[in-house]
Amino acid sequence: MKKIGLLFVLISVFIFGQQSALEQKINSIIKDKNATVGISVLGFENGFKYNKNADKKLPMQSVFKFHIAAAVLDYVDQGKLSLDHKILLDKTNLLENTWSPLRDKYQQGNVEVPLSEILEYTVAKSDNNGCDIMLKLLGGTETVQKFMNSKGMKGFQIKFNEADMHKDWNAQYQNYSTAASATEVLKKFYDGKLLSKKSTDYLMKVMLSTSTGKNKLIEQLPENTPVARKTGASGKNNGGLTGAENEIAVVTLPNGKHYAIAVFVSNSTETDAINCKMISDISKSAWDYFNR
Repeated sequence: MKKIGLLFVLISVFIFGQQSALEQKINSIIKDKNATVGISVLGFENGFKYNKNADKKLPMQSVFKFHIAAAVLDYVDQGKLSLDHKILLDKTNLLENTWSPLRDKYQQGNVEVPLSEILEYTVAKSDNNGCDIMLKLLGGTETVQKFMNSKGMKGFQIKFNEADMHKDWNAQYQNYSTAASATEVLKKFYDGKLLSKKSTDYLMKVMLSTSTGKNKLIEQLPENTPVARKTGASGKNNGGLTGAENEIAVVTLPNGKHYAIAVFVSNSTETDAINCKMISDISKSAWDYFNR
Protein backbone atom coordinates (compact mmCIF):
# COMPACT_ATOMS: atom_id res chain seq x y z
CA MET A 1 0.00 0.00 0.00
CA LYS A 2 2.90 2.34 0.81
CA LYS A 3 4.36 1.76 -2.66
CA ILE A 4 1.01 2.58 -4.30
CA GLY A 5 0.74 5.75 -2.20
CA LEU A 6 4.26 6.80 -3.12
CA LEU A 7 3.58 6.13 -6.80
CA PHE A 8 0.43 8.27 -6.63
CA VAL A 9 2.39 11.11 -5.03
CA LEU A 10 5.14 10.88 -7.65
CA ILE A 11 2.60 10.90 -10.51
CA SER A 12 0.80 13.86 -8.94
CA VAL A 13 4.06 15.77 -8.57
CA PHE A 14 4.96 15.00 -12.19
CA ILE A 15 1.58 16.17 -13.51
CA PHE A 16 1.67 19.32 -11.37
CA GLY A 17 5.19 20.03 -12.61
CA GLN A 18 4.06 19.67 -16.22
CA GLN A 19 1.08 21.96 -15.66
CA SER A 20 3.29 24.46 -13.88
CA ALA A 21 5.66 24.42 -16.86
CA LEU A 22 2.73 25.13 -19.20
CA GLU A 23 1.62 27.99 -16.94
CA GLN A 24 5.11 29.46 -16.98
CA LYS A 25 5.34 29.18 -20.75
CA ILE A 26 1.99 30.88 -21.32
CA ASN A 27 2.80 33.59 -18.78
CA SER A 28 5.98 34.35 -20.71
CA ILE A 29 4.00 34.62 -23.97
CA ILE A 30 1.47 37.15 -22.68
CA LYS A 31 3.80 39.01 -20.32
CA ASP A 32 3.97 42.78 -20.95
CA LYS A 33 1.33 42.56 -23.69
CA ASN A 34 -1.23 45.35 -23.59
CA ALA A 35 -4.21 43.04 -24.07
CA THR A 36 -6.64 40.84 -22.19
CA VAL A 37 -6.02 37.21 -23.13
CA GLY A 38 -8.57 34.54 -22.22
CA ILE A 39 -7.34 30.97 -22.56
CA SER A 40 -8.97 27.58 -22.00
CA VAL A 41 -7.58 24.14 -22.84
CA LEU A 42 -9.62 20.99 -22.21
CA GLY A 43 -8.37 17.45 -22.72
CA PHE A 44 -11.26 15.28 -23.89
CA GLU A 45 -10.06 11.83 -22.87
CA ASN A 46 -7.98 12.69 -19.79
CA GLY A 47 -10.06 15.57 -18.43
CA PHE A 48 -7.06 17.92 -18.32
CA LYS A 49 -8.01 21.57 -17.79
CA TYR A 50 -5.99 24.73 -18.13
CA ASN A 51 -7.69 28.09 -17.71
CA LYS A 52 -6.36 31.63 -17.63
CA ASN A 53 -8.76 34.56 -17.60
CA ALA A 54 -11.18 31.89 -18.79
CA ASP A 55 -14.17 33.37 -16.97
CA LYS A 56 -13.88 36.82 -18.60
CA LYS A 57 -16.69 37.65 -21.02
CA LEU A 58 -14.84 38.62 -24.20
CA PRO A 59 -16.17 39.49 -27.66
CA MET A 60 -16.37 36.48 -29.99
CA GLN A 61 -16.59 38.23 -33.35
CA SER A 62 -16.84 35.49 -36.02
CA VAL A 63 -16.32 32.67 -33.52
CA PHE A 64 -20.08 33.01 -33.00
CA LYS A 65 -20.60 31.57 -36.47
CA PHE A 66 -19.92 28.14 -34.96
CA HIS A 67 -22.83 28.64 -32.54
CA ILE A 68 -25.06 29.95 -35.37
CA ALA A 69 -24.19 27.01 -37.65
CA ALA A 70 -24.98 24.60 -34.80
CA ALA A 71 -28.39 26.26 -34.31
CA VAL A 72 -29.10 25.97 -38.06
CA LEU A 73 -28.19 22.28 -37.99
CA ASP A 74 -30.44 21.79 -34.96
CA TYR A 75 -33.26 23.10 -37.17
CA VAL A 76 -32.17 20.61 -39.84
CA ASP A 77 -32.24 17.82 -37.25
CA GLN A 78 -35.77 18.87 -36.26
CA GLY A 79 -36.92 18.94 -39.89
CA LYS A 80 -37.55 22.70 -39.80
CA LEU A 81 -34.85 23.31 -42.43
CA SER A 82 -33.03 21.28 -45.07
CA LEU A 83 -29.45 21.68 -46.24
CA ASP A 84 -30.90 21.52 -49.77
CA HIS A 85 -33.16 24.51 -49.06
CA LYS A 86 -32.58 27.08 -51.81
CA ILE A 87 -31.76 30.68 -50.91
CA LEU A 88 -31.92 33.55 -53.37
CA LEU A 89 -28.78 35.68 -53.34
CA ASP A 90 -29.30 39.26 -54.46
CA LYS A 91 -28.34 42.83 -53.59
CA THR A 92 -30.44 42.69 -50.41
CA ASN A 93 -28.32 39.97 -48.78
CA LEU A 94 -24.96 40.27 -50.60
CA LEU A 95 -23.93 43.47 -48.84
CA GLU A 96 -20.85 45.43 -49.90
CA ASN A 97 -18.08 46.62 -47.57
CA THR A 98 -17.99 43.41 -45.55
CA TRP A 99 -15.96 40.20 -45.72
CA SER A 100 -17.86 37.95 -48.12
CA PRO A 101 -16.24 35.37 -50.40
CA LEU A 102 -19.83 34.36 -51.22
CA ARG A 103 -20.52 37.79 -52.72
CA ASP A 104 -17.22 37.64 -54.59
CA LYS A 105 -18.27 34.30 -56.11
CA TYR A 106 -21.77 35.46 -57.07
CA GLN A 107 -21.07 39.09 -57.96
CA GLN A 108 -24.17 39.47 -60.13
CA GLY A 109 -26.50 37.91 -57.57
CA ASN A 110 -29.96 36.71 -58.60
CA VAL A 111 -28.94 33.09 -58.13
CA GLU A 112 -30.32 30.39 -55.83
CA VAL A 113 -27.85 28.35 -53.81
CA PRO A 114 -28.42 25.58 -51.23
CA LEU A 115 -28.26 26.31 -47.51
CA SER A 116 -25.31 23.91 -47.29
CA GLU A 117 -23.21 26.26 -49.41
CA ILE A 118 -24.18 29.24 -47.27
CA LEU A 119 -23.25 27.34 -44.09
CA GLU A 120 -19.94 26.12 -45.48
CA TYR A 121 -18.91 29.60 -46.62
CA THR A 122 -19.98 31.05 -43.27
CA VAL A 123 -17.95 28.60 -41.17
CA ALA A 124 -14.96 27.64 -43.31
CA LYS A 125 -14.45 31.05 -44.95
CA SER A 126 -16.09 33.18 -42.23
CA ASP A 127 -18.50 34.84 -44.65
CA ASN A 128 -20.36 37.73 -43.01
CA ASN A 129 -23.24 37.84 -45.48
CA GLY A 130 -23.74 34.10 -45.12
CA CYS A 131 -23.85 34.54 -41.36
CA ASP A 132 -26.67 37.08 -41.50
CA ILE A 133 -28.58 35.05 -44.09
CA MET A 134 -28.58 32.08 -41.69
CA LEU A 135 -29.61 34.26 -38.74
CA LYS A 136 -32.55 35.56 -40.78
CA LEU A 137 -33.60 31.97 -41.54
CA LEU A 138 -33.54 31.23 -37.81
CA GLY A 139 -35.59 34.30 -36.96
CA GLY A 140 -32.74 36.16 -35.30
CA THR A 141 -30.06 35.82 -32.67
CA GLU A 142 -32.60 34.87 -29.98
CA THR A 143 -32.98 31.43 -31.57
CA VAL A 144 -29.25 30.76 -31.23
CA GLN A 145 -29.26 31.95 -27.61
CA LYS A 146 -32.23 29.75 -26.71
CA PHE A 147 -30.67 26.72 -28.41
CA MET A 148 -27.38 27.10 -26.53
CA ASN A 149 -29.17 27.77 -23.24
CA SER A 150 -31.22 24.60 -23.76
CA LYS A 151 -27.95 22.67 -23.97
CA GLY A 152 -26.82 24.05 -20.63
CA MET A 153 -24.35 26.53 -22.04
CA LYS A 154 -23.43 29.48 -19.84
CA GLY A 155 -20.97 32.35 -20.21
CA PHE A 156 -22.21 32.95 -23.73
CA GLN A 157 -24.39 35.65 -25.31
CA ILE A 158 -25.33 36.63 -28.85
CA LYS A 159 -27.45 39.72 -29.53
CA PHE A 160 -26.25 41.28 -32.79
CA ASN A 161 -25.59 40.11 -36.34
CA GLU A 162 -22.64 41.05 -38.54
CA ALA A 163 -24.39 44.07 -40.09
CA ASP A 164 -25.09 45.43 -36.60
CA MET A 165 -21.46 44.98 -35.54
CA HIS A 166 -20.29 46.81 -38.65
CA LYS A 167 -22.49 49.78 -37.72
CA ASP A 168 -21.47 49.96 -34.05
CA TRP A 169 -18.01 49.02 -32.73
CA ASN A 170 -19.41 48.45 -29.23
CA ALA A 171 -22.00 45.92 -30.42
CA GLN A 172 -19.34 43.20 -30.56
CA TYR A 173 -19.02 43.32 -26.77
CA GLN A 174 -22.61 42.09 -26.47
CA ASN A 175 -21.70 38.99 -28.52
CA TYR A 176 -19.45 37.47 -25.90
CA SER A 177 -18.18 34.18 -24.60
CA THR A 178 -15.81 33.10 -21.90
CA ALA A 179 -12.92 30.92 -23.05
CA ALA A 180 -14.15 28.19 -20.69
CA SER A 181 -17.61 28.29 -22.28
CA ALA A 182 -16.01 27.93 -25.71
CA THR A 183 -14.10 24.75 -24.85
CA GLU A 184 -17.14 23.36 -23.04
CA VAL A 185 -19.39 23.84 -26.08
CA LEU A 186 -16.76 22.20 -28.30
CA LYS A 187 -16.67 19.20 -25.94
CA LYS A 188 -20.47 18.92 -26.03
CA PHE A 189 -20.32 19.19 -29.82
CA TYR A 190 -17.63 16.49 -30.09
CA ASP A 191 -19.55 14.21 -27.70
CA GLY A 192 -22.69 14.48 -29.86
CA LYS A 193 -24.64 16.36 -27.16
CA LEU A 194 -25.49 19.34 -29.39
CA LEU A 195 -26.55 17.75 -32.67
CA SER A 196 -27.37 14.43 -34.35
CA LYS A 197 -24.41 12.29 -35.41
CA LYS A 198 -25.03 13.21 -39.05
CA SER A 199 -25.01 16.94 -38.32
CA THR A 200 -22.06 16.61 -35.93
CA ASP A 201 -19.98 14.80 -38.56
CA TYR A 202 -20.98 17.34 -41.20
CA LEU A 203 -20.09 20.43 -39.15
CA MET A 204 -16.85 18.82 -38.01
CA LYS A 205 -15.90 18.24 -41.64
CA VAL A 206 -16.69 21.86 -42.50
CA MET A 207 -14.60 23.13 -39.58
CA LEU A 208 -11.69 20.92 -40.62
CA SER A 209 -11.73 22.75 -43.98
CA THR A 210 -11.47 26.25 -42.44
CA SER A 211 -9.15 28.44 -44.52
CA THR A 212 -9.03 31.62 -42.42
CA GLY A 213 -6.46 32.50 -39.74
CA LYS A 214 -3.61 30.26 -40.79
CA ASN A 215 -1.25 32.38 -38.69
CA LYS A 216 -3.08 31.56 -35.45
CA LEU A 217 -3.81 28.17 -33.82
CA ILE A 218 -2.50 25.95 -36.62
CA GLU A 219 0.59 27.96 -37.60
CA GLN A 220 3.13 26.01 -35.53
CA LEU A 221 1.38 22.63 -35.44
CA PRO A 222 2.65 19.77 -37.61
CA GLU A 223 1.34 19.94 -41.17
CA ASN A 224 -1.87 18.00 -41.80
CA THR A 225 -2.79 17.92 -38.10
CA PRO A 226 -6.62 17.62 -38.00
CA VAL A 227 -7.87 20.87 -36.44
CA ALA A 228 -11.61 21.65 -36.55
CA ARG A 229 -11.65 25.38 -35.92
CA LYS A 230 -13.41 28.73 -36.11
CA THR A 231 -11.66 32.08 -36.20
CA GLY A 232 -12.78 35.59 -35.31
CA ALA A 233 -11.30 39.08 -35.66
CA SER A 234 -12.54 42.63 -35.25
CA GLY A 235 -9.77 44.56 -36.95
CA LYS A 236 -8.78 47.87 -35.32
CA ASN A 237 -10.90 50.91 -34.56
CA ASN A 238 -9.75 54.47 -35.26
CA GLY A 239 -7.92 54.52 -31.94
CA GLY A 240 -5.81 51.51 -32.86
CA LEU A 241 -7.67 49.14 -30.52
CA THR A 242 -8.32 45.50 -31.48
CA GLY A 243 -11.61 44.35 -29.95
CA ALA A 244 -11.04 40.69 -30.72
CA GLU A 245 -8.48 38.34 -32.29
CA ASN A 246 -9.77 34.86 -31.55
CA GLU A 247 -9.84 31.21 -32.41
CA ILE A 248 -11.44 28.06 -31.00
CA ALA A 249 -10.69 24.51 -32.11
CA VAL A 250 -10.82 20.77 -31.55
CA VAL A 251 -7.34 19.35 -32.12
CA THR A 252 -6.61 15.68 -32.86
CA LEU A 253 -3.31 14.41 -31.45
CA PRO A 254 -1.01 11.86 -33.13
CA ASN A 255 -2.19 9.25 -30.60
CA GLY A 256 -5.80 9.77 -31.70
CA LYS A 257 -6.84 11.68 -28.59
CA HIS A 258 -8.24 15.21 -28.59
CA TYR A 259 -8.32 18.54 -26.85
CA ALA A 260 -10.26 21.76 -27.25
CA ILE A 261 -8.54 25.12 -27.13
CA ALA A 262 -9.93 28.65 -27.08
CA VAL A 263 -7.79 31.79 -27.16
CA PHE A 264 -9.48 35.20 -27.08
CA VAL A 265 -7.27 38.28 -27.38
CA SER A 266 -9.31 41.37 -26.52
CA ASN A 267 -8.89 45.13 -26.11
CA SER A 268 -5.36 44.94 -27.45
CA THR A 269 -3.20 47.85 -28.57
CA GLU A 270 -0.60 45.44 -29.93
CA THR A 271 -0.15 44.94 -33.67
CA ASP A 272 -2.20 42.35 -35.54
CA ALA A 273 0.99 40.32 -35.99
CA ILE A 274 1.69 40.26 -32.23
CA ASN A 275 -1.93 39.37 -31.39
CA CYS A 276 -1.85 36.43 -33.81
CA LYS A 277 1.62 35.36 -32.65
CA MET A 278 0.33 35.13 -29.09
CA ILE A 279 -2.41 32.75 -30.24
CA SER A 280 0.08 30.75 -32.29
CA ASP A 281 2.57 30.46 -29.41
CA ILE A 282 -0.12 29.51 -26.88
CA SER A 283 -1.37 26.84 -29.28
CA LYS A 284 2.15 25.43 -29.68
CA SER A 285 2.59 25.36 -25.91
CA ALA A 286 -0.63 23.36 -25.48
CA TRP A 287 0.41 20.99 -28.29
CA ASP A 288 3.80 20.44 -26.64
CA TYR A 289 2.10 19.74 -23.31
CA PHE A 290 -0.09 17.00 -24.76
CA ASN A 291 2.81 15.51 -26.74
CA ARG A 292 5.38 15.67 -23.93
